[in-house]
Amino acid sequence: MTLEDILEQTAKHGTRFVTVTGGEPLAQKGSLMLMKQLCDAGYQVSLETSGALDVCEVDGRVMKIMDIKTPASEEEAKNLWSNIECLNSQDELKFVICNESDYLWAKEKVSALALHEKCDVLFSPAQGQLNASELADWILRDQLPVRMQVQLHKILWGNVAGR
Repeated sequence: MTLEDILEQTAKHGTRFVTVTGGEPLAQKGSLMLMKQLCDAGYQVSLETSGALDVCEVDGRVMKIMDIKTPASEEEAKNLWSNIECLNSQDELKFVICNESDYLWAKEKVSALALHEKCDVLFSPAQGQLNASELADWILRDQLPVRMQVQLHKILWGNVAGR
């Protein structure tokens, strides 16, 4: 599918919001040009990224929603911490919290790196691993400068690839 085909298909949906996601979009050849062309066409574009690849070349009009992998995810080593310097106030950092140890680790990262001063920070309970109300209680108890969210795609469609 060409970039023109994607833009044509996108236009058929009649929305002004487009999220580029799925696997790791930045690993796909042409993703940077796609996001630029979507912005040029007047769409409000967001990028959901694992944070493992450089986000600094992403068009500045694109809202970056970047994961920070926690220790329990067993992907912590993939975090590209230099990406934080390329974020701005329209962007978001997302921690998916698996357990209390992850919570304490994420809480320390938010504080030590003053992440909440850079952009919005989101904490999500890992579906099936941490009760959302327990995470909410910890956030409220500690008065963290974060927003809580649930992994809505997993609630709506389960843990199914391609949805």
